[in-house]
Amino acid sequence: MTRRIRLIADDYGLAPGVCAGILDLLDRGRLTGTSCMTGFPEWAEAAARIKPLRGRAAIGLHLTLTDQPAVTGKSSLAPGGRLPPLRSLALPVLRGRVDERDVHAELDAQYSRFVEALGRKPDFIDGHQHVHFLPVVRGWLRTRFPDTAGRPVLRGAPALSDAAAAPKIAAIAAVAAGFNQSMQRAGFAVLKPLAGIYDWRQPEKFAPLLEAAVEALSDRGLFMCHPGHVDQTLCARDPMQSVREVEFGVLASDAFGASLARAGVEILDGRE
Repeated sequence: MTRRIRLIADDYGLAPGVCAGILDLLDRGRLTGTSCMTGFPEWAEAAARIKPLRGRAAIGLHLTLTDQPAVTGKSSLAPGGRLPPLRSLALPVLRGRVDERDVHAELDAQYSRFVEALGRKPDFIDGHQHVHFLPVVRGWLRTRFPDTAGRPVLRGAPALSDAAAAPKIAAIAAVAAGFNQSMQRAGFAVLKPLAGIYDWRQPEKFAPLLEAAVEALSDRGLFMCHPGHVDQTLCARDPMQSVREVEFGVLASDAFGASLARAGVEILDGRE
């Protein structure tokens, strides 16, 4: 029996080079889909480029609450108009120093930009730096999608995919505690298990991690990745740079295609 897995690229819309790399891999059939960051000036152009793939590729919303300009401008969430680093987000939100209404307004704005540009709701929702696991975002998801019939699929909590990355996975899992169960009870479908987490400062770890997922990830399991090409826009916006070229090269390679064939594994497309 053929085992099928999901490969989802994060960060579509972050920079033109990232978009180009993801579109290339979608065209090659090496990705199930991608999640989109909608807050940048180039979003309308990026959306127009991926819009023809609706239905064939899974196109989701990559909720962003850290490190980038806020769509809604200055607020308690982004006092200077820029979203805070992750380390400066979670505790202030939990302790009430950030107004929940400002967080929800920013998420509403990003969601609206997605729907306006693509003419449909996202196929799924996840979060930049996993912010969708935060309680304030869980609350937004329940409020934004009151009808269970129209709720998007959510990316679930991580599985232990690499012993070397165990501390990082454990930290994410702590924030995600109870997410799968509570959101399923609320009527959301959850994609799980999640694999693909590793220390991106060690790009040589990506290929063996992907190979291990091909060999062992459960049917319909999810592997997250961050492929793309480095350009000046990316260098100005995000520290995760050269590793994106490494991930792109591995995913586009004949060796990866051969590993899928050997394992009897297929990559799900966006219709499944």
